[in-house]
Amino acid sequence: MLQVSRLVKQYKKFRAVDDLSFTISPGEIVGLLGPNGAGKTTALRCVSGILKPTEGSILINGYDVVLDQAKAKSGLAFVPEVPSLYELLTVDEHLRFVAMCFDTLDRYEELRDTLLERYDLNEKRNHLVATLSKGMRQKLSVACALIHNANVLLFDEPMIGIDPAGAKELKDEIVRQRDNGSAILISTHLLDTAEKLCDRVIIVAKGRKLAEGTLEQLQHLSNREGQSLEQIFLALTEPEA
Repeated sequence: MLQVSRLVKQYKKFRAVDDLSFTISPGEIVGLLGPNGAGKTTALRCVSGILKPTEGSILINGYDVVLDQAKAKSGLAFVPEVPSLYELLTVDEHLRFVAMCFDTLDRYEELRDTLLERYDLNEKRNHLVATLSKGMRQKLSVACALIHNANVLLFDEPMIGIDPAGAKELKDEIVRQRDNGSAILISTHLLDTAEKLCDRVIIVAKGRKLAEGTLEQLQHLSNREGQSLEQIFLALTEPEA
């Protein structure tokens, strides 16, 4: 469903993403983990079509993000770390606009009402986005990602700025989407959340993949049987002396 092959993103002499490959199948949650500056957000922006890869290919539901962008993006939703929303639209108008962009107005009202209720946005439906708090903006960004029934979902630090109840609902939503057959990629620094939520993880540093697998596989590969994801992550990404 999502296939990234030998992805490279080069900025002059700086290589932000270096020969990164992975595949996410339907019904799978994969965590993208790494220290600051590891290339996680750059990789997500390439997958989402915001950035053009320097080398490599990205396929979403079999469509190339660069060569067949419209068809690739029709099945994709991206929730960035900092929501980029239209502040002079109301919450309802914003959701409708996204549904219009993806030609999914036929089920819009039913799905909108469900999402507004689920993310505690009902009372804000006629408020301008400009009046929303940071947490409410993040919830709206998630609702926008789900309004067109995408089956490949990208999340960049999705829990940042959301209250505990909202974070729990978002984690429940991610599991629901996984159980409904979506392929989900989550970039996060919350290693305990990643350990509990993700089916497997990819650990990157300096743009390159260091390790990939389930917790048990990572424990075996790193000879750290019984250790937590946090312990393994810190050992693998520790700067060389």
